[in-house]
Amino acid sequence: MPIISSVLSWIMMQRNHQIELFMKYPHEVQEELLKKLVMTARYTEFGRRFDFSSIANSEQFKERIPLQDYETLKPYIYRLKAGEQQLLWPSEIRWFAKSSGTTSDKSKFIPVSTESLEECHYKGGKDLLCIYFHNNPETQLFDGKLLSLGGSHQINASHNDSFYGDLSAILIQNLPFWIQLFRTPDRSIALMDEWEEKIEMMARATMNENVTNINGVPSWTLVLLKKVLELSGKKDLTEVWPNLELFVHGAVNFGPYKEQFKKLIPKNDMYYLETYNASEGFFGIQDQRNSDEMLLMLDYGIYYEFIPMSEWESEHPKTLSLDQVQLNENYAIVITTNAGLWRYKIGDTITFTSISPFRIRITGRTAHFINAFGEELIIDNAEKALADACRETGTCIRDYTACPVYFSDEGSGAHEWLIEFEQQPENFEAFCEALDNGLKRYNSDYEAKRYHDKVLGKPIIRNMPADTFYNWLKSKEKLGGQHKVPRLANHRKFVEEILQQCSVTV
Repeated sequence: MPIISSVLSWIMMQRNHQIELFMKYPHEVQEELLKKLVMTARYTEFGRRFDFSSIANSEQFKERIPLQDYETLKPYIYRLKAGEQQLLWPSEIRWFAKSSGTTSDKSKFIPVSTESLEECHYKGGKDLLCIYFHNNPETQLFDGKLLSLGGSHQINASHNDSFYGDLSAILIQNLPFWIQLFRTPDRSIALMDEWEEKIEMMARATMNENVTNINGVPSWTLVLLKKVLELSGKKDLTEVWPNLELFVHGAVNFGPYKEQFKKLIPKNDMYYLETYNASEGFFGIQDQRNSDEMLLMLDYGIYYEFIPMSEWESEHPKTLSLDQVQLNENYAIVITTNAGLWRYKIGDTITFTSISPFRIRITGRTAHFINAFGEELIIDNAEKALADACRETGTCIRDYTACPVYFSDEGSGAHEWLIEFEQQPENFEAFCEALDNGLKRYNSDYEAKRYHDKVLGKPIIRNMPADTFYNWLKSKEKLGGQHKVPRLANHRKFVEEILQQCSVTV
């Protein structure tokens, strides 16, 4: 497909000047976008309720509309699922991205409009290729195929004309026909529901294709890649797919998985590109090769606000616009989108690493942290400390979770870590000490609480058997797609479930 590849390459390169435009004029782009969103939805039920027609600027928008979360928008969403329209957004809503969160047994259903598909999610996919081509002008990406590890979808029983499923499955289902020329496996396999059978069939269907790029969640992609090697009998993936050059990843921090990928794909020129693509929208793309920062994409039909984490517990937290944020502060993201999410708290936290242009790094989740003793440990701290501990001890981690152990008559509290190793540490005690030191290094509150073991004792680290987390997710029917292990929790529910399961199966 050299001719098609050349044409597509040229088309995508034309997008560069538009990206440069919002990088140069971010505040103007965002303000104009907000006005467009408000005026477009002024005759919806939500728009009439808050008199969108009279909102002239972002300050009035913030004053008029309270912050929203899933619970406040759920009545509208369930009516949309039942077939009503013109509630949150004027165009027809037929698709709902099913939340992959593990913090609740109840799923969330995020509305997906035609505009959010075309102007956000698909635009993000095109832009990541545009950025990749810009950084790698000699690429042969389109001479082969994209291997995309998606989820599944099914008909919503509430209304026969609406559908729900993993966002990745919705994207695959709605892709233009010509994109199918560049992807593998066939849609009938990619959208299968039964995960373990799906992995087997995906491996068999793709191992003889010319795969040049892969897109997926790192943890589940590793499962597929190992199955490909098992079935092909090859020692590594360069023997299966010699032209493989790009892995696009997101949903979880890539750090704990990178060494595993390097072993499976021993190529010095393999390119790893991070995206920030959630059910609610496509937010960021890694635009520099030697940096894990992501460019905040400002023209995808999403208006951004940010809550300083010092305000998070307030009854009426103050939000900041882009022109008010500061570097290296932790913020919770609030979005307004072209699918009808209005001032919606998505539950992710980020920090700005640059404000000209605006680049970000994901730091965690508002619900995923440990603060049982005033230590305020977030995922970003934990994963940096784990990465250091692995590097210092020659170790590789497959998965982990952690929670507090509360005070007892015997002594101070602690953090309990369940860690499944891909490569076991030669000296387990050295690994435990390295992790503890790393947590002190990246979190001064943790260091203070660890002083003389008065408040926090040494972390309790349990070396879990192989496939512990896989089996736990399987027991909860959360295999595949964008389902992931919760890293930190301020309660013991997940840890107790996993330990109880292991006591039965080990």
